Amino acid sequence: MAGRIRQSDVEEVKARTNIADIIGEHVSLKSAGVGSLKGLCPFHDERSPSFNVRPGVGYYHCFGCGESGDVYSFLQKIDHVSFTEAVERLAGRIGFELHYEDGGPAADHGNRARLLAANQAAAEFFVEQLVQPAADIGRRFLGERGFDAEAARRFGVGFAPKSWDSLTNHLRGRGYSTEELAAAGLVSQGDRGVYDRFRGRLVWPIRDVTGQTVGFGARRLLDDDKGPKYLNTPETAVYHKAQVLYGLDLAKREISRSQRVVVVEGYTDVMACHLAGVTTAIATCGTSFGVDHIKVLRRVLDDSGVGEVVFTFDGDEAGQKAAMRAFAEEQRFAAQTFVAVAPDGLDPCDLRLARGDAAVRALVESRTPMFDFVIRHTLARFDLETVEGRVGALRAAAPVVADIRDASIRPGYTRELARMLGMELGEVTRAVRAAAGRDRGATARAEASTPRVAATDGDDRPFSITALPRDPSTRLERDALQVMLQFPERVGDDLLRHAVDSRFGDATLAVVRDGIASVLGSTDPVVRVDRVIAEVPQPFAGVVQQLAVLPVPQRSDAELEAYVQGVVSALVDRELLRQKSELLGRLQRLDRADQATYSALQRALVELEQERRALRAE
Repeated sequence: MAGRIRQSDVEEVKARTNIADIIGEHVSLKSAGVGSLKGLCPFHDERSPSFNVRPGVGYYHCFGCGESGDVYSFLQKIDHVSFTEAVERLAGRIGFELHYEDGGPAADHGNRARLLAANQAAAEFFVEQLVQPAADIGRRFLGERGFDAEAARRFGVGFAPKSWDSLTNHLRGRGYSTEELAAAGLVSQGDRGVYDRFRGRLVWPIRDVTGQTVGFGARRLLDDDKGPKYLNTPETAVYHKAQVLYGLDLAKREISRSQRVVVVEGYTDVMACHLAGVTTAIATCGTSFGVDHIKVLRRVLDDSGVGEVVFTFDGDEAGQKAAMRAFAEEQRFAAQTFVAVAPDGLDPCDLRLARGDAAVRALVESRTPMFDFVIRHTLARFDLETVEGRVGALRAAAPVVADIRDASIRPGYTRELARMLGMELGEVTRAVRAAAGRDRGATARAEASTPRVAATDGDDRPFSITALPRDPSTRLERDALQVMLQFPERVGDDLLRHAVDSRFGDATLAVVRDGIASVLGSTDPVVRVDRVIAEVPQPFAGVVQQLAVLPVPQRSDAELEAYVQGVVSALVDRELLRQKSELLGRLQRLDRADQATYSALQRALVELEQERRALRAE
């Protein structure tokens, strides 16, 4: 496993990447002045563009929702990848070899790239095979489940020929070694040598959140196939079944927008849901829903407590057990969890076939809270017609109610449990409180090890410079800092140093001024946005970013030059005027008998006035 990427490489990749090219793949950007671009924000719904990008400084900011950052943070948020993954993706895009703190290039990263490429080549091969005559059984399987050729194309479904080594030979012809194919889980080793792992099966590509194919799931079709009903890629360097969710690459944008994810049980269920309009559906890949899956979803949901996770389960005993396993992990979610069980125990694929797309959508909308489902499931194990049964049911269900995180709804479930049991509310309340007391220590430890993001109210939103006072003085300070950050070379060193010596009336903007001053006072006095961000306290970093992307009003280069010099000169002129006023005040208060001080103040006034005239003449 490679170590941390060298910081110099991180900076080099960023410097070589045009942020506008990356954002432009997701947002239609138009010119908004010299060096500024603007478009509709990809992180929230809006009709008028408030999403600003400045390629020259390498930052973006939305003045509508407050999202802000550089090219790395954009990829992290838009594609829900880690920082390391974002750097590696951009490095691969420009052909830059990354180095890691262990001292050399990451060999495993190079291997990973080869395995991903082999998987992609295999996926293309399987898709090509689906239209061949031998794949008729696969096309019939899809057709019988309501999936046409367009649906197969949308989800990349393919067919693995019933052949010993057709895929192996195909990929060898593309330059992949047997060792690479084995490492990717595409081939197996037997007494007769290497052979295709997937043969005579319908194949679904399993992609990670960025859309890269990391493995496959294959459905048995032939009677003489003695293998499992579903055969997946084994654990590899790029495929870890406990960390992959099928369909997440297609669902992530809508999940992030709607703050809802629907967890189904199979590949065809995901297809059925998406085709029916439930485009937030995902599924696990041959394993139960677990902790690692929750971690993956947290990168897509904002985890603020306002989102929803809806589990769909078959109505049979296996489905009931699956629901209880999901409930065991419920406390790890900040989002609210729900359960949706289709009528007659149909899964989403069969439900769509039997009753149409609307029935699939209705299934999700008819969801019930996870706690309600689990309480009813728990009570179903007891004979509530007997005293012993009711007492046993109370003992089993009280911890469920006690585990409810939202204190505002816990009393309601306590009353509901009392009604279901036909017992006095006071007796049930005491049982719930006792269960909470027993679990308090364990709960505290669990919460300490599983941090959650608390919900924020409007006052906790990131500060926006649009909230600054609109008086001319504050506006001048804002405009001057804006051009000092965006066009420091046009301002010039002398004027920059005069500007940061100016007093500011707005305390927030004064911190940004101090950050620029700190950079100018360093051994490398070159003003760059990232350096200023590194100097200011963390809560002010967003203010620097906003000022760095705020469009300037000028459209031409000549107008920009005059504007930059004019606005910073006006700031310095304001400071000189303030100093002049202070000197005049001191003169008025001075005892005229103190001729030495009087003369010194007069000379200072003359120098100030000369400096102001020179400034205005530039």
